[in-house]
Amino acid sequence: MDSLITKARKQYHEKLLSHNVLTIDKDGVPSNADKSSELSKFIARHIAGNLMAEVHDKIQGQTSGAKFEQINMEFLAETFPNLQNIRPGKWHIEKLGNRSQIKTSSFAQYAHLEALNEFVKQNAELAASLGNDYMVAPDVVIYREPEEDKVINKGKIIVDNNFSKLADIRKINGGLPILHASISAKWTIRSDRAQNSRTEALGLIRNRKGHLPHIVVVTAEPLPSRLASLALGTGDIDCVYHFALPELREAVEASGAEDSIEMLRILIEGKRMKDISDLPLDLAV
Repeated sequence: MDSLITKARKQYHEKLLSHNVLTIDKDGVPSNADKSSELSKFIARHIAGNLMAEVHDKIQGQTSGAKFEQINMEFLAETFPNLQNIRPGKWHIEKLGNRSQIKTSSFAQYAHLEALNEFVKQNAELAASLGNDYMVAPDVVIYREPEEDKVINKGKIIVDNNFSKLADIRKINGGLPILHASISAKWTIRSDRAQNSRTEALGLIRNRKGHLPHIVVVTAEPLPSRLASLALGTGDIDCVYHFALPELREAVEASGAEDSIEMLRILIEGKRMKDISDLPLDLAV
């Protein structure tokens, strides 16, 4: 009998296919491949073959990216809340967007950014100096509601009215929800966009007050060299998660490209690259 995560991973890929995010065009080029790279096309075709992508025209503009964000959010919503036995809490998983009422400053660690943003709007010189680098807009967020004292004190009296009056986790302290994870969803990684996720990560790191949330990237990029441009190194992004890592590894090995095989091995063995199925459990830490 398949586990919950195994079933969710299968449904995740089925949605990418049924929503025409992962497709193959009439020339045999998958939607996540770089047409100018033979290696990219080979690896992407191999993965698509394993996942049984159908032939459709490639989605234009931002549509595939937006759908990829939504499908990643749904995958986390179907898995992460089921880990209450190892990560209890009142969790919310949301896809952010231009119309969303939720923004970074909606959370306890970043609430001060709203006041800063208003101040910058009124001061042209400060706006020119700071720009808007401090305002981060993750694709998908996981956040936790503060807890009632009766929940914290279940089984044993942990808190009372004398102390712990500034702790974010206590609802009685009137705090905002706590940002637990920021998930950046990149359907592909191209040279002009590869560092966007790093910029977002550094903004979350530098501008927080309190606990740093998990900061991860999910991608369907087929080229190990481009994956390495984002995954190698530490200090900003926790880890990069591939939408189909076992399938990617098989495809890269089938390509016979020694440099790519070695690079992917380094990323995996160095724990800089994991599969989408690892993400819910890693977020439970």
